[in-house]
Amino acid sequence: MANSISTAPLAALIQRDLPGAELLDIEAMPGGMSPRRFFRVRLAAAAAGSPTSIVGLFTPNAQKSDEATHHDTEQRDWPFLEVHHLLWQAGVRVPHIYGVDRDTGWMLVEDLGDLTLAQALLIKPEDKEGLYQIAVADLARAHAALRRAPIDSIVRTRRFDHALLRWEIEHFREYALLARGFQLSADQSERYTRLADALASYVANLPTGFVHRDYQSRNLMWLPSSAASYTPPPAHRLTTTSVTSALRASGELVWLDFQDALTGPRIYDLVSLLNDSYQTFSREFVEARLTEYAALRNEPDLSSARATFEFDVVTVQRKLKDAGRFVYFHVKNGDPSYLGFVDPTVAKVKASLARLESVLLFREWAQLLDELLPGV
Repeated sequence: MANSISTAPLAALIQRDLPGAELLDIEAMPGGMSPRRFFRVRLAAAAAGSPTSIVGLFTPNAQKSDEATHHDTEQRDWPFLEVHHLLWQAGVRVPHIYGVDRDTGWMLVEDLGDLTLAQALLIKPEDKEGLYQIAVADLARAHAALRRAPIDSIVRTRRFDHALLRWEIEHFREYALLARGFQLSADQSERYTRLADALASYVANLPTGFVHRDYQSRNLMWLPSSAASYTPPPAHRLTTTSVTSALRASGELVWLDFQDALTGPRIYDLVSLLNDSYQTFSREFVEARLTEYAALRNEPDLSSARATFEFDVVTVQRKLKDAGRFVYFHVKNGDPSYLGFVDPTVAKVKASLARLESVLLFREWAQLLDELLPGV
């Protein structure tokens, strides 16, 4: 698809917003499952300090979110631009924007290279704890600042309400089960509907805050400095200031793919990060990061134990949706590359359900999933 997109509007935007820059080359970059397309542009700089490489971002309908929201954004500015401004005001490192053409759907953004957090972990796995302490601290700082987002901001006017959560849970039945040939009996179908309604209500009533919606290792860029690797401070000395100082010394974490941000469960982004479908962490590692987050937020109703409980609850809903989404990519887009993540994702749901067995709702979910997918 990328090759069929005319880059003439991109060249015109460069000429308009980067006057004097000489366009040398445009190369299509790999993309994900969204309709957005990325192009790396090499430039002869117009002046000292001007970029010699930027990214051209094309979004066919930039006023719509990539993910379902059940909220109309047609009369607003591009969600990417609205959320970008909110994050920048909150002190979050986001890509610099050099130019926007709202008529053609093109944008000029900072070229951050190719080193995602996921790739950084492959190169230096020994830095995992330090990098994730930085990611958690960055998130805690942003969550605190974004509590003051304007009431009419895009992230306050759309939310993970019952309807949206319920739709996502149905995604699991439609794709992870039915589309793969797993049939439900009449009794199982009735129980699924009842439990899906109850789970959506349970999650919708958890304490809320800003939600990036996909804060995970492939959506975070790591820009290491020439300094030595980050060394995490002892847990009892962990503060936002200590982590921020180390962050600035060792590199920068840059947020991407934030255009779908909304209001939802306050722990949701931790689920995206620490139950990332593309990474595997020990339970000890996960709980240590949740403890750090709770300490950094320092909210009266967010103890380490409470953060861990909410984490497992949201994991059930989020990972059911993810498992369905991976099959959806295959069915709707012909991309089987995500199918290998389905069973491991269901296993994460079952692990959280086991830790929530004291609550009847989650015992019933565990029983139903064991009947439907006994081998996972």
